[in-house]
Amino acid sequence: MGKQKIVVIGGTGFIGSKISRLLAQAGHDVVAAAPATGVNTVTGDGLADVLKGADIVIDVSNAMSFDPGEVRRFFEASGHNLTEAARAAGVNHHVVLSIVGVDRMPGNGYFQGKLLQEQIVASADLPYTIVRSTQFFEFLGTIADAYTVGGHVALSGGQFQPIAAEDVASILAGVATGAPINGIVEVGGLERGPFDRMVDRYLRGRHDSRPVRRNPNADYFGGSVEDLSLVPIGQHRLGAIEFDGWLSSQSTNH
Repeated sequence: MGKQKIVVIGGTGFIGSKISRLLAQAGHDVVAAAPATGVNTVTGDGLADVLKGADIVIDVSNAMSFDPGEVRRFFEASGHNLTEAARAAGVNHHVVLSIVGVDRMPGNGYFQGKLLQEQIVASADLPYTIVRSTQFFEFLGTIADAYTVGGHVALSGGQFQPIAAEDVASILAGVATGAPINGIVEVGGLERGPFDRMVDRYLRGRHDSRPVRRNPNADYFGGSVEDLSLVPIGQHRLGAIEFDGWLSSQSTNH
């Protein structure tokens, strides 16, 4: 495939900026779309204009809330507006970043919003690929903070397989410029281990002294954690960056 026009929804964000850079380096015409650039998928503002002549749309937008109702409203409005505009513009491939386990954790409101987004895309009569990723290495500090009580971190011992954001961006860029599969691709990191142990290694690598204790009843943002709730259980693609190597690079970068 030659040069294509690729619109990245949420393109100024953490993952979106990485994808935009990779695709621009590969010679594509990349447009980073976000409210800051005049494109709002919830209201629909700017969508028709930014999608004119677009070959590919990659949606990595985020709801800026963890309130289940607000998350659902965001992904429902955004999903419908974006698929309708993409269909009208004749987009050839609609790619969405989602999360491994969204279909297995009904108590997690954010996951339920993402699942609704997936369903809207899958039923929109557009060539599509959904990429479900495990948690990013870069998100582990946020998780530790959310589960810190009385000076220690309490987490489930369920399986966990985090991945570097750079790997997710690279895989997304490759998927987007490939043929739509009209289905789901799951991606995870090279190493799988108990949730509490992986976060403990992250904290030790960042010289953070908070102890991590296993709590079998600990949830994951409202969802109950079974052994395989947060990891791929079928075929999946692996990132290339090792957890310990990434941790070492973080300590030298700070």
